[in-house]
Amino acid sequence: MADATPSSASSAASPTFDEVFCGLLPRLYRRAVMLAGSRQSAEDVVHEAYLKLAARPQRFLAHPEPYAYAFTAVLNVARDAYRKDRRQVLVDGMECVEEAGAGGGAGGSPGGAPGGWEGGVERRQAEIEAVRLLGRLSHRQAGIVILVDLDGYTIDQAAKIMKVHRGTAARHRARALDRLRAYLVESEHGQAGR
Repeated sequence: MADATPSSASSAASPTFDEVFCGLLPRLYRRAVMLAGSRQSAEDVVHEAYLKLAARPQRFLAHPEPYAYAFTAVLNVARDAYRKDRRQVLVDGMECVEEAGAGGGAGGSPGGAPGGWEGGVERRQAEIEAVRLLGRLSHRQAGIVILVDLDGYTIDQAAKIMKVHRGTAARHRARALDRLRAYLVESEHGQAGR
């Protein structure tokens, strides 16, 4: 009985790889959906990132910001998956993606809101729109926008996380924001012309 106390105290002092990674899962899944475009792809991306990080858990645990380290792995896996998928032409797959994206706000559509989702319709539509818009950016641009504008990191911190120069990160963010603004103006003009 006395031996159980020191082992539980030592595990409380230094969390395991799984404890730290599982604590980051909700945030990583939200960001992975923004990068991958769908819930299923995001789950695959996060799982693959987990496997990569689990191969060297000491690096992950020793990092001063485990979320930043894990986000970089998620971003790299999402980029690699995108490159691999881009080489393949799946006609049926594209039809499913378009239907799921269009039916997200219909409320009650078979591919619509995931089970257990607790947000309002407007919030869900905003999330779908954010995923759609971020999907039009390069992975590097989307990564910088997510880190700075959604996660609250500074440009310097985001540049360090993404392993690029500060100027490069600032340029990627500026170009990404310009593209996003242009897409929004396009969509407003498209809706006004109807």
